[in-house]
Amino acid sequence: MTSAATLLSDVFGFDAFRPGQQEIVEAVTAGENVLAIMPTGGGKSLCFQLPALMRDGVTVVISPLIALMRDQVRALQEAGVGAGALTSGNTEEETDAVWRGLEEGTLKLLYMAPERLAAGSVTGMLKRVGVQLIAVDEAHCVSQWGHDFRPDYLRIGELRRHLGVPLAAFTATADTETRAEIVQKLFDGTDPTAFLGGFDRPNIHLAFASKNKPRDQILNFAAARKGQSGIVYCGTRAKTEGIARALNDAGQRAIHYHGGMEAEDRRIAERQFQQEDGLIVCATVAFGMGIDKPDIRWVAHADLPKSIEAYYQEIGRAGRDGAPAETLTLFGPDDIRLRRTQIDEGLAPPERRAADHGRLNALLGLAEALECRRKTLLSYFDESDVTCGHCDLCDTPADVFDGTTAVRKALSAILRTEEWFGAGHLIDILLGIETDKVKARGHTSLPTFGVGSEYDRRQWQAVFRQMMGHDLIRPDPERHGALRMTDAALPILRDQAKINLRRDSIKTAGASRRPAVKAMVSEEDAPLLSALKAKRRALAEAARVPAYIIFTDRTLVEMAEMRPRDLDGMARIGGVGAKKLDTYGLAFLEVINGEAAAMHPTRRKLAGRGAGDVYDQLLQVQADLARGSAGTDKPLSCSASLLAKVAQLRNADDAAIERILGERRASRFGPAFLDILREAG
Repeated sequence: MTSAATLLSDVFGFDAFRPGQQEIVEAVTAGENVLAIMPTGGGKSLCFQLPALMRDGVTVVISPLIALMRDQVRALQEAGVGAGALTSGNTEEETDAVWRGLEEGTLKLLYMAPERLAAGSVTGMLKRVGVQLIAVDEAHCVSQWGHDFRPDYLRIGELRRHLGVPLAAFTATADTETRAEIVQKLFDGTDPTAFLGGFDRPNIHLAFASKNKPRDQILNFAAARKGQSGIVYCGTRAKTEGIARALNDAGQRAIHYHGGMEAEDRRIAERQFQQEDGLIVCATVAFGMGIDKPDIRWVAHADLPKSIEAYYQEIGRAGRDGAPAETLTLFGPDDIRLRRTQIDEGLAPPERRAADHGRLNALLGLAEALECRRKTLLSYFDESDVTCGHCDLCDTPADVFDGTTAVRKALSAILRTEEWFGAGHLIDILLGIETDKVKARGHTSLPTFGVGSEYDRRQWQAVFRQMMGHDLIRPDPERHGALRMTDAALPILRDQAKINLRRDSIKTAGASRRPAVKAMVSEEDAPLLSALKAKRRALAEAARVPAYIIFTDRTLVEMAEMRPRDLDGMARIGGVGAKKLDTYGLAFLEVINGEAAAMHPTRRKLAGRGAGDVYDQLLQVQADLARGSAGTDKPLSCSASLLAKVAQLRNADDAAIERILGERRASRFGPAFLDILREAG
């Protein structure tokens, strides 16, 4: 059986596993039931794709979205792996090709949507084609505590029992409740071998900002990253269209995406985003799991996400190639009010609503964090050993002040108006502004009237926003959004506890100046990177596949920086496996060097390996001895395939050389070849 390390290099083009991958691959290959929780971009798919190549039979992959399956199948086929998908989006020819591959035994991975399991004939079909392993992608979809619940995932546990094969489940985010439900529903409560990989994505820069002309904030953020693929998540369908128009007006390439679009229009938008470099999509959360584009360089939230899990999933779509990526999340009191109201007015039972408030509190705690955001985020996933230096609060530590007095004044105003008013009216009271509403309610006579003159309206808005962020106050849906205190506020109101706040981070108009565009490579490598992208785009358009299926941005950046001169050098570039080297190597070498380095196809298969250098030395010695050591004998040579076999010999001796070359060739070339092999070994 070919080793995992060899397949990793030859098929997938990687020199080493990412952290945590090797242990999972070994467990899945050994046939253990596995639950692996890995960060988005941590290489989940490799952890079931590589074992599928090492195990007998077919691996069936249950995956939630057709677009996701099609992309993974295309990438596997480009790498020379027998893979196919049975989906409702297949053409007749594609479905025929899948069945042919299953019948001929050439298909190693079969992708299916969970909805297909509803057909009673599926289990028998999977048993008949020799399925020996079930892999479940996005396993959190089985949990009603998760944010992407899919009822059809509940059938997977039954499928595992009927087939009697091991199951490997993968997800990028799962809190304690979700993990417990995955084990119960997929593994019948029997504990699988669990791998809880670190949730840290150190290549992603985390940043939050309070809303202040939010459309300008998004436009400025995108302008600093012009030419890079990005996603803007929006809370409403209308906002996706509005921001997309504004970005296009500003000279960017942007499209919108939301659930109200026709299905065909959504597919066109998805395909466009997958295939075009530097495109921005402004989307609702309907645009999500189906996106497997590794070179998204940034994600911005124009509105606060629903929960910390949703936030983690959505920012995780950036930087899946491991290269640097950036995020920006905007939030304001209206966001907090909306999210609280959605929870309170939902149909979920009380215990679920309480849990949802807790999840929102965790996200608001991240938004209003006083220290390192990464530390705050990862503590939610029970990770305490955190190193950051890569978030806005590590870049510029928060300006923290003792906000106890201000918070107590605000709470007093809420209490004295019997929790019947929103922030606007309460701020009028604190500032001592005699509006008609304030006078009509008799609030000018309250002890809190005019006690907050040390702050202006904008500063008080920041105080109220942070109070909501710390879950000291919540909008009451039964009182039309009036603010009411939580139990956490009482110790502060009674002067039994203190609270620190961040000074309002709203910047003056001068801060709206657009920063310089950030480059992916140095100035001297930028023209070559552009040329490599142009070649990739041409090849992708010809093959009608997304550009990253050819090579990811990260691979092109490494090409531009390393500038390989031949196929050996190209083979050492991360992401260039044997199949892609053979298919695309010469084309990209021509871009880098102006002309391609010619190489015999047999020698090309050894490119990037030690055996390749040995082959070159054997070829030279063969030329020197073609007419014997004296130069007078009859010409004699070895074929390229014979030389390749000799080059790959280990612990070679005279007998091994003679077995490959035969007596006549071994007599002429054997001693010299052995010298080369021993020196290399």
